[in-house]
Amino acid sequence: MSLKRKIALNLSIAFSLLFGIVMVIIYMSFNDFRRDEFKERFRQRLEFTSHFISKSKDFEEEAPLFFNENSDNILLNETILIFNSQKELIYSTIKDKNVTWDAELLKELDEKKIIYSEKTVPEIYAALRNIHGENYYILTSAFDSNGKSKLAYLKYLLITAYVMSALLIGIFSYYFMGQFLRPLEDLNKEISEVTAHKLTTKIPEKDSRDEISILAKSFNTMIVRLNDVFQSQKDFTASASHEIRTPITRMAFQLENLIKLEQHSLETLSSLKQIQQDVYQLSDLTNSLLLLTKFDKENIQSLYGDVRIDEVIFGSFEIVEKSYPSLKMDFQISEDTSEQAFLTIKGISSLLEIVFINLFKNAAIYSDDMEMDVLITENISILIVDVISHGNIISEVEQSKLFEAFMRGNNSQNISGSGLGLRIVKRILEYHGADIVYSSPSENTNKFSVIFKK
Repeated sequence: MSLKRKIALNLSIAFSLLFGIVMVIIYMSFNDFRRDEFKERFRQRLEFTSHFISKSKDFEEEAPLFFNENSDNILLNETILIFNSQKELIYSTIKDKNVTWDAELLKELDEKKIIYSEKTVPEIYAALRNIHGENYYILTSAFDSNGKSKLAYLKYLLITAYVMSALLIGIFSYYFMGQFLRPLEDLNKEISEVTAHKLTTKIPEKDSRDEISILAKSFNTMIVRLNDVFQSQKDFTASASHEIRTPITRMAFQLENLIKLEQHSLETLSSLKQIQQDVYQLSDLTNSLLLLTKFDKENIQSLYGDVRIDEVIFGSFEIVEKSYPSLKMDFQISEDTSEQAFLTIKGISSLLEIVFINLFKNAAIYSDDMEMDVLITENISILIVDVISHGNIISEVEQSKLFEAFMRGNNSQNISGSGLGLRIVKRILEYHGADIVYSSPSENTNKFSVIFKK
């Protein structure tokens, strides 16, 4: 997950939780307000009833007319039961129904005088009042339909507002985080364009003191230091290669002249040839080291062109054959190759020749019979070149490090070499978007598969 999405998600969750808590508090506060308001209406209604009883001259005759005119049934579904001091029902607003009541509630009124219960449905507010020396038990029950409907509507509004707010918070958080982090994305883009050949290119710096500007300045400072180090390395490599190549060439030339002289003993001649072989190895090592540091993906992609892989193979074989004249190659094109195959890839011919020169040299050096098979297989998506030779195979432990620099297997004992050939092969193929795989399909069989993607 990107930093922008992570920040936007965390910010959205935080605001959503905070907004949800606020809405729950609003809902609970309104519910408390509704309950208190309803209780107060209950109390006022009971007081109103008590006042009517105290003012009424003939309660039983005036009560029906009074309660009909002052009914609150529409809002509260109100019912009123009035009992005398003997706890006999003397008036009820319930019509056409059997009237029932809780006798225990009347007894409880004798002790508590006022009882309010919101746990029952409908809610009950009861009181014991002494009016003109006579005790009256007044039981009032009602259901707050109006308040409940308002509470349900508020709940619906809060849930809808929460969902909409959560969505809007998520969208705006992602948008604003994108705006805030855009300078960081621009900085990342500028940094990604910096390569070993563009170390002199600085990324833009803004006249501000935020973290991104500080990061840009620090990165530019690091680039300057790296450029100095790389430039020193390049200068050293160029100078060293010039200084080393000259004496190596002179030594090789002098050794060739000494070997041509006929007055050497067999021991001296053998030593001179061994020294000559060491000089050639030192020359190959120098050239290999220069190749490892000379090329990278950026400075060779502009040189890509169409390359016939069969021409590269035959050209590489001719070069290797001069040093190993007894080496034989069996070149074949697989039957699985499609009819539309052109044996052509995108790349640099000179570099690809180095790949196959190294593979052919290995086949010549490590094979038992100085023979190798080269098989080409091509289809719509890939082109594969298999170089197969027979000899001691490479162990599974060594295979994992086969393409590392200076890596030499157990099968290379008593054989001179630098250990850089396959490393150079691997790097050149990486520049071409290709890969190389080693396998041993049968006993004493070494197979290198070069895979080019089209």
